[in-house]
Amino acid sequence: MFANLSNRLRGVAERLRGKGRLSEDNISEAVRDVRRALIEADVALSVVKDFTDRVRTRAVGAEITRSLNPGQAYVKILQDELTAVLGEGHRELNLRHQPPVIILLAGLQGVGKTTTAAKLALYLKERHKSSVMLASLDTRRPAAMLQLEQLASRVEAGFFKADAQTPVVTIAVNAVAQAKTDQADVLILDTAGRTRLDEELLDELRLLNTEVSPAETLFVVDSMAGQDAVHVAKAFGEALPLTGIIMTKTDGDARGGAALSVKSVTGQPIKFIGTGEKLTGLELFHPDRMASQILGMGDVVGLVEEVERKVDKDKADRLAKKLRKGRSFDLNDLRDQLEQMMNMGGLEGLLGKLPLPGGINKEQLAEKVDHKAIRRQVAVINSMTPGERRFPKVLNGSRKRRIAAGAGVTVPDVNRLVKQHVQMQKVMKKFSKGGMKQALRGMPGMPGR
Repeated sequence: MFANLSNRLRGVAERLRGKGRLSEDNISEAVRDVRRALIEADVALSVVKDFTDRVRTRAVGAEITRSLNPGQAYVKILQDELTAVLGEGHRELNLRHQPPVIILLAGLQGVGKTTTAAKLALYLKERHKSSVMLASLDTRRPAAMLQLEQLASRVEAGFFKADAQTPVVTIAVNAVAQAKTDQADVLILDTAGRTRLDEELLDELRLLNTEVSPAETLFVVDSMAGQDAVHVAKAFGEALPLTGIIMTKTDGDARGGAALSVKSVTGQPIKFIGTGEKLTGLELFHPDRMASQILGMGDVVGLVEEVERKVDKDKADRLAKKLRKGRSFDLNDLRDQLEQMMNMGGLEGLLGKLPLPGGINKEQLAEKVDHKAIRRQVAVINSMTPGERRFPKVLNGSRKRRIAAGAGVTVPDVNRLVKQHVQMQKVMKKFSKGGMKQALRGMPGMPGR
């Protein structure tokens, strides 16, 4: 998301470098470029106008301090205004209610509400240690209730079973009663959607809101929907007392216009962003961090938080102790590292949060990466015997052919993995002896080589 917009906005700042002052002339040109970039990103025209007006007002005549050149000053202004458009500060869910806290998810069909309901349940269980119950109010879509029941089982959340012939409001009321009986902390209601907006859907949602009085009414929107998302968001915002927004499919080929528009249109904050199909793919939305990512400055704080949350500390400690004792870095250890990278969203997920030098296109770089390569490497290691994983030197031609056949790859694929392991083994050996500085010197392209 935001790939083209990010490149365009950084290009505007680059063109201002070397100028001694931000004047009316060069700012007018830069603002026009920003306006075009926002329109191409499918941002609502009203939002584009307000944004560019504020940028122009702040930028014209701005003095450039000794530490900032015009490009840097303009980037700071863009960052501040992007943060304002996306919403100042991140907003957590309001869970300070008598249990069960009711969360109502609303949105059109196909935006990912059901998967999001399960993701949200897992988020609440892991981050807030809450007991969660899920209930499907989608009596129209075939197998919708079964889908949510299966997802509830996967995230180990409770599920309220109901007959699809029962009126939706009755299901909701009964689910609330069951959640109280089961002493659930949170009840998530997954409502029905439509392929298009209609009054029947909005009337049903209004009635539900009146009957169950949810603490949170979250509008779930597909980030790839563009201007359509803005129109739908406005209609939902007028019909329901929304408390927040969840953007889904933000890892897809979205231009980003919806994210920069829905907050302004609804007046409600984006609370979460969803990525991928994995049930762990739900993150708190931080406007300031997203603004930094759009402008190519990464999200190092978010990356550190993700590492803290997703890296298996026990495995990391065991590996550190093993290396300190002088024991070799084997293929079991390599598999652990590869699996942890997958948990972090792979190389693409890491690149998205890293600040890279200007001129490097993260999206193009990520496209060059074979996203299935890590899974194939893990499959190769899993095809080996325990002895082969511990002592890779025993791998001869016949063993490699057997491993390749078992993993569904070629012998050259096995050879590449073995070569990669040897390189990492050397790095880890230097790390165990001389610490991080010595290890980095052993890596290609680093000083001291």
